Amino acid sequence: MSGLQNYSSQLLKYTRLFNNGCVASLRSTATSSFEMIQRERKVSANNYDPSSVVLSRGEGIFMWDVEGKKYYDFVGGLATLNQGHCHPKIINAMTDQLNKLHHTTRAIFHDSLYELNEFLTEQFDYEKVLNMNTGVEGGESSIKIARKWGYRVKKIKHNQAEVVSAHGNFWGQTIAAISASTDPTSWNEFGPFVPGYQIVSYDDLKQFIGEPLQDEAGAVVPTLGYLKGVRELCTKHNVLWIDDEIIQAGLGRTGKMLAVDYENVKPDLLILGKALSGGVYPMEYPIMSTS
Repeated sequence: MSGLQNYSSQLLKYTRLFNNGCVASLRSTATSSFEMIQRERKVSANNYDPSSVVLSRGEGIFMWDVEGKKYYDFVGGLATLNQGHCHPKIINAMTDQLNKLHHTTRAIFHDSLYELNEFLTEQFDYEKVLNMNTGVEGGESSIKIARKWGYRVKKIKHNQAEVVSAHGNFWGQTIAAISASTDPTSWNEFGPFVPGYQIVSYDDLKQFIGEPLQDEAGAVVPTLGYLKGVRELCTKHNVLWIDDEIIQAGLGRTGKMLAVDYENVKPDLLILGKALSGGVYPMEYPIMSTS
């Protein structure tokens, strides 16, 4: 057997093994919610402390556990399920696409991506979309964009760019994100941290903001006029304003499409995610102008 044939044979073997394991995992072998919880805790990393409820089904605003008990869903997949569980239009669209083509790469053009990005730029009055997977990727990519703009356009000295974040911010759990955090539980045994951040007071017109409405800090709503003041401050000093509306603020969760719409201001970069795909596909997108 040639080297290529041997490689192909091994690849087929592992593909079958993987597929068989995935198929088996979709059929629960546990007999109770208690057993499911114990088995999950045994093999899953302890990065969250979930409630002792095992969900098995969702429809609209309702969820059911494995024992058949019905719940109102006031969590919404952590701000992801604006359209509810298993919305038929979303499920049908996903099913149709999965039956045609389920994955490519950005190294090749796709027959639908341009329509999505055209819609987003028209809807929010921007010119470019950077397609990412997770909220923290959207945040880090926005910082990279802002830094490159700072060096190229504003002529900041090499490696001297700084990011200003508000006290109580939360935009992820990577090293870059927790380096900007003011939550002490984010720091213990994770250093050293990424330099280049300044932390300022939230809801202070002399200062700066990342989220127009903070959630991890306790659903903190800024004083009316704060966002307008941030826009004026950033414009005056030629600073890019990155508006993080991924979790609680964006896509209608405050009553308007964006939280910044309450003061009719436009950030330089807008980050959207979570409910953008209805919870069926990871989508977190920085949206910006060409300049």
